[in-house]
Order: sequence, then structure tokens, then C-alpha cells
Amino acid sequence: MRKLLATLITSTVLFSPVVASAATVFPLDRATILVSSPFDVKVEFDGVVAEGDVSVTVNGQPAAEVLGKSFTFIEKEDGVDASAVRINEVTLPSPGTYTVVAKAGSEEKTVTWEVYGTPEAPVAKNVIFLVADGLSVAHRTAARIMSKGMSEGKANGRLNMDDLDYAAFIGTSSTESVATDSANTMSAYMTGHKTAVNALGVYADRTADPMDDPKVETLAEALRRQTGKSVGVVTTSELQDATPAAVFAHTRRRAEKAEINNHIFDLKPEVMLGGGSAYFLPQTQPGSKRKDDVDHITLYKEAGYTLATSKSELETAAGTNTGKLLGLFHTGNMDTTLDREFLKKGTVDKFPEQPGLVQMTQTALDVLSRNDEGFVLIVEAANVDKMSHPLDWDRAVVDTIEFDKAIGLAREFAAKNPDTLIVATGDHTHGVSIVGTVNDEKDADSMREKVGTYAEAGFPNYEDKNGDGYPDRIDVSRRLFLAANNGPDHYETFRPKLDGPFVPAIRNEDGKYVANEAYKDVPGAVFVQGNIPTSGDTGVHAVDDVVLQASGPGAEKFKGYMEQSDVYRVIAEALALGAKQTQ
Repeated sequence: MRKLLATLITSTVLFSPVVASAATVFPLDRATILVSSPFDVKVEFDGVVAEGDVSVTVNGQPAAEVLGKSFTFIEKEDGVDASAVRINEVTLPSPGTYTVVAKAGSEEKTVTWEVYGTPEAPVAKNVIFLVADGLSVAHRTAARIMSKGMSEGKANGRLNMDDLDYAAFIGTSSTESVATDSANTMSAYMTGHKTAVNALGVYADRTADPMDDPKVETLAEALRRQTGKSVGVVTTSELQDATPAAVFAHTRRRAEKAEINNHIFDLKPEVMLGGGSAYFLPQTQPGSKRKDDVDHITLYKEAGYTLATSKSELETAAGTNTGKLLGLFHTGNMDTTLDREFLKKGTVDKFPEQPGLVQMTQTALDVLSRNDEGFVLIVEAANVDKMSHPLDWDRAVVDTIEFDKAIGLAREFAAKNPDTLIVATGDHTHGVSIVGTVNDEKDADSMREKVGTYAEAGFPNYEDKNGDGYPDRIDVSRRLFLAANNGPDHYETFRPKLDGPFVPAIRNEDGKYVANEAYKDVPGAVFVQGNIPTSGDTGVHAVDDVVLQASGPGAEKFKGYMEQSDVYRVIAEALALGAKQTQ
């Protein structure tokens, strides 16, 4: 037997074909590309090659002939001892399968792209795309129980998202990792191309410059190129933050927020409502985070935008008829619903007139719907994620309720405008589950023993006596117990954090994150050993699929398992973005 195995191994080595070192081709293998949508092509070789040795073909023909442009040869890229070739802003006008073969010396790489067309006429006039950053199944289950209640095993009411007609599981992984962040996930939704963690509207290449990566077209750019529709972005984060930035930005590094703000102005969405005013202010103005003297607020005013900086100004601005609205309500990220509306914690004392997601969404719909050509509105509930990271589940769930109210507005609009496609989803998940309840009235010596599981959980006793859809209190005597499968060292208090958002871990003198002892002496607090590297101060994203739900024309194509890049294709087909709709 040993002799036979030795013979088989030797034979395999002797007769296996030699595999050449592989170059990298962008767009990557299995990319799906909208017909006539501009994109950059780049081939990165592993070593220095001679220009005369480079060959790139598309379906067996010289790439320059098929793509209509010649490659630029780069003998050595900045900071890289290797060569590359590149063509910017190419288009493929015909649907079909395109096989790209790149060669140079011993290096060879083959990738296949699918170029798809769309119907000549749209089936949807409007699209309302609602994303709760980090939305997981536990968030929505908890939101339903907190908001509607549950008795005898059945929910006492339904969320707006519960009644959207179609659903799909969406894979969120990045091109470099099974795990993901908000930049590459939302970028896949908004471009139809998967990319790397931290990247927006580009394929992440190997050069250090975060602004030179191969670009792909965003949904908003496609709308500008092919239609006369308006574009709106509503978020409770900074407008330059990863999720809203995916609508218009092209950068390898999501942290380039000042430059992202330039990209926003290049595109000029008709409606922009959120935080992040610090990146609109020139560096000479207090609070600015720019490193130049560009005054974006003045630029927008000169471009005909109405400016709102408070909820009362937003209410007034909703009645103006310019069709262009810029709302900036915080220098950074806006406060959570729980802090803004009920506890008055966080930064509410500094920014007391912040509107909520519901008011911003309604205003955006009012303004955008004045365009007879239609619109696309992107709505983000950012704090579902921003509070899930520090394991502050009550704040995350209350913001999920607010998100669901925004979905309700979208459904009301669609009921009157049935040519509207609604998509509601998350960009990625968190590792959170509902374990049971915490019962303060239970006779036990510690808070841990007051956790009810299985039959001991019973039902929580949240109430909504005023009928606003939010629980009147979150610190009820029997409340939901949510827990994460990951996080840093921290103290579990088994209680809502009424004094302000939870800060589970702080950095020690060695630069490692340790449990924040501010919570150590809370009666019944339990130390929880973390399970992520000590360089992390909060919980991290999960790799679980997200749930997408949709209603309206084109929504029937959302089904089964889909990649995030597939979602873009459904929207592009519903809007017929493969067909020119303007003169």
C-alpha cells in the first residue's frame, strides 16, 4: 500500500500542469456589470514585467479593440515593485459573457464578467431603499415585542416591515474576507460590485493612495447618467459615514470623510439630511474637520439649496419649492431615539433640536416626490449599528422601532403611488440574540440569577399607554435580555443604561482594552470575559446573512439567497437603467 501511495504521489507531481503565478484583474472574476455602466479596468502583475510582454484579451480579441481604449502601462506602481496596466471609464454596450485573459511572461490570469441589460421601460418610477445599519433578526424581534407586546406566545401586533411582500437572505462577505463592514456592504448594494472592507465605489487595489483605486459607477451616478430622477439621502449618521457615502463616494478608505464630502458636492443629491456638518465647514471655523478653506455650506446655498439646521427649520424648509434641501443637524453622528426623545442624554444638550428619522424621511418624500420623473431615496437608521457595537441593546432596539416607523411612511407613500419599489434591509448583522428576560421581581441573590430562560422567561411587561409605538419605559421590571456572542471584557449590568450610551471597555496604560470599571459597582454587575482581541473596544459584526424584504414593482425578484451585488441588479432592472431615458 505504501509503495502504491508513493507511486501515486510521484505521478501527480510529475504530470500536474505548471501553474503560472497569477496576476490580479479588476473587476474581479464573476463580476456583474450593468450594460453601458462606466468602470475602470486594472491588471496588477506580481512582478516587474516588460510592456511588450503584456497581453490582455477580451473574448479572444485585443482588449483595446473591445473596450475602445488602450491600456496605460505602469512599469512600477507607487510603493510596489511590480507592474500594472489600466484603462479608466470603459463601457460594454452589449449584454453577454466576457472572458478576460491577462498575460505577461509567466503570469496569467483569466476572469469572466457577466454584462447584463435591463428592460427598455422601467416598471418602477420611485425606489425607497431603507437600511438599518447592522440590522439582525434579534433587533426586529425585540422591536416587535417592545413596541407591540406579546401574550400567550403570539405577538400583539406587527411591524411595518413584517408586511412587506417578498424576502431574501443576503450574503454580506467582502472580496477579501468572510467578515465585513458597512462600507463594502453598502457599496455592493449601491454599485452591484463586491469590494473589500473599508472600500466605497472602487475595487481595492494594492497602492497606498486611497483615491486611485479602480472605480465603478454608483446607483446615484447611473441615475444622473440615464434618467431625470431626483436623489435623496437621509441618515442619522454623518452624511460622510460609510453607509450614506456609498451612494456617491469612490475611495479605498472610508475614513477620508473630507474628500467624501467633495464627492457629495460633485453629485449634488437633491435632498441630504443628517449629521456631519463638521466636514462642510472651512478649517477656520470652530468645529471644522476640514484641512482646507472650502465652505461647502456656502457652495450649496449658491447652488440653490435650502439649508435647515434644526427640526423646526426642517419643518419650514419642507414647504419651500426649490427641490433642493440640505439638512445638517449635528457636527457628528446624531443621537439615538432613546436619548433624543426620552432620556435627553448623549449630546442632546448640545444639539437639542435634532429631528428624528421619521421627520427627515417624511420631508424627503415630500420634496423628492415633486419631480415628475421620480426619485430614489436612501434612508439609513445608523444607530442600530452604532449602539450594537458597544452592546447597548436597548438603544439599538428603540432605533429599530424608529426605523420601522420610517418603513411605515414608505408604505403609506407607496399605497398612493403604486409605482414605488420599497426595499428594507440591513447592510450586515451583529452577533446578538434574545436569550430570555431579566425579572427584577424574582427572588434571587444576584442579577444573573434573575435571568429567565425557557419557561422561566415568561413575557416582558413593556407598555405603550400613549400609543406612540415606543415602550413608555425600557427599565420595566421584566425586560428582554439580549446578549452578544462577541465583545471585549466588560461588566454586564442586566439593566438599560439610562445615564447615557454604554461604554463597555476602555484602554489601559498598556494600550489594551479592559472592562470599564465605571459599571463594576452597579449592584449585581457580572464581569464578562471578552473573546475578541484586546485591541477591540466594542463588539464586532457577524457574518450571518441579513434579511431583505421588499414590496412594489420588481420586488418579486428578491427571493432565496442573493449576494448584495445582486440587489443592485434588481433595482437597475426595475428602473431600466440599461436604457437611456433622457434626451
